[in-house]
Amino acid sequence: MSKTFVIGDIHGSYRALLQCLKLSSFDYSRDHLICLGDISDGWPETKESIDEILKIRNLTFLLGNHDFWTLEWMETGHAESVWLAQGGEATVKSYGGTIPPDHHHLLKTAKPFHLLNDLLFVHAGINPVRALEDQGLSTFLWDRSLAEKAQYQEAQGDSKQLTEFDAVFVGHTPIKEDKPKQFCEVWMMDTGAGWSGRLSMMNVDSGEVFVSDPVPSLYPGVTGRKKF
Repeated sequence: MSKTFVIGDIHGSYRALLQCLKLSSFDYSRDHLICLGDISDGWPETKESIDEILKIRNLTFLLGNHDFWTLEWMETGHAESVWLAQGGEATVKSYGGTIPPDHHHLLKTAKPFHLLNDLLFVHAGINPVRALEDQGLSTFLWDRSLAEKAQYQEAQGDSKQLTEFDAVFVGHTPIKEDKPKQFCEVWMMDTGAGWSGRLSMMNVDSGEVFVSDPVPSLYPGVTGRKKF
């Protein structure tokens, strides 16, 4: 039987991606991987990371804010200074001037969110009082308010549901934990792989988690984006 997995922000950490796929015994031909976006920027192997996930037959790729910047660069050749400073320089170097058409297509056709039964997957967050179709792309790519509200509410001992969904899986907002953590119904999947943390992957059905080594240990001598 096929399994469904969700993975947090990869940020060019190809070696961490390989670890998670191996630890989970992921079947490239049968299993389903939902990537929460931000596969690019930070560590030096964005190109290799995209090459790897393109081998997966049943892939759902969501657009992250860093992927949005990367797509702009792929299409215009212009690299914004803010993007370069936020990890884009490593992405530019990883391609060496040649952008495979299937890489551009992956980012160009990336989804803003994904619904699976009563589960929602999105890069950053949503406005829970508005219909998804009435929300702009910037909310899905940038808005941390749902994650922050869930964290605050949980800290007050209140775990009441914030959305209409059974669970919401988000990346974008890194947590200083060694594995994903649930706040109310919000699963925060970004465990800091783009910085000094780890990459996390979860079996959506069983809740089993698979975590890489700390990413800096996989890239000795590479500065990356330092601590978060």
